Amino acid sequence: MKVWQKALLLSCSLFAAVKLLAVEQTVPEQTIPEQTIPEQTTLSGKLTQGSLIRGQAPAGARVLFNEQPISVTPEGKFVFGIGRDAKLSHQLSILKPDGSRNDIALNFTGRDYDIQRISGVAQKYVTPPAEVTERIQSDNRKVRAVRTTLTANTAIFAEPIRPAEGRISGVYGSQRVFNGEPRNPHYGLDIAAPVGAPVLAPWDGEVLLAEDLYFSGLTLIIDHGMGVTSTLMHLHAIDVKVGQQIQQGDKVAEVGATGRVTGPHLDWRINWLQERLDPQLLLAE
Repeated sequence: MKVWQKALLLSCSLFAAVKLLAVEQTVPEQTIPEQTIPEQTTLSGKLTQGSLIRGQAPAGARVLFNEQPISVTPEGKFVFGIGRDAKLSHQLSILKPDGSRNDIALNFTGRDYDIQRISGVAQKYVTPPAEVTERIQSDNRKVRAVRTTLTANTAIFAEPIRPAEGRISGVYGSQRVFNGEPRNPHYGLDIAAPVGAPVLAPWDGEVLLAEDLYFSGLTLIIDHGMGVTSTLMHLHAIDVKVGQQIQQGDKVAEVGATGRVTGPHLDWRINWLQERLDPQLLLAE
């Protein structure tokens, strides 16, 4: 089943020649208000901007997020998330098979984000030449299309693994200033690693896209179910193909320096349909 979502633009991350004004912000701790959750319903995740929340409702229930229906498995599993600058007050509603309804008020915390000033970026990536405009638009359409994928795969309910080993060189939500020119916020987790280092599947899934895109270079998008996808960017090589089923921990690619970069690293992103989420919030402390 497919759903429509807003157009998504790819903003890319950089590794080398980075001047950090702040390295990493501490994510505010905000727990799920258990006293407000109805019987037979559980939620897990941090109530903060950029977070993915995973839930379990009674079998056969319907779930609304801000009065909009979201996908639920027959067993009652569901996910939802909010983006970098989303409002902080939301409502989750559980509509049980017996006709009863439980509304859960969720109050998320806001976050402060890093500012990074990056020099040495090729000007064609800061202000792309007119002749590549059509390619960029085509790339955006392809990414937008695959991120509308909505399947009943429940791989997303497992705990993820880091897709690469290395130093965290860029964090979610930070705003980049390329060669003195402010650009869109960064929506991924950058892991610095040498070219050729293995990239592993963070969860089980199916490959949706494996292509060379203008900004993100060699790019891999994997469906983990329930509208959640991983995007792995700036790759040196891709080891899998579209439609292939993969298992958590499989080597799917190699770290590279393709697209808009100044050095080798992996940019890992997570989306819930149109919402761009923070991968770091899902990793074990």
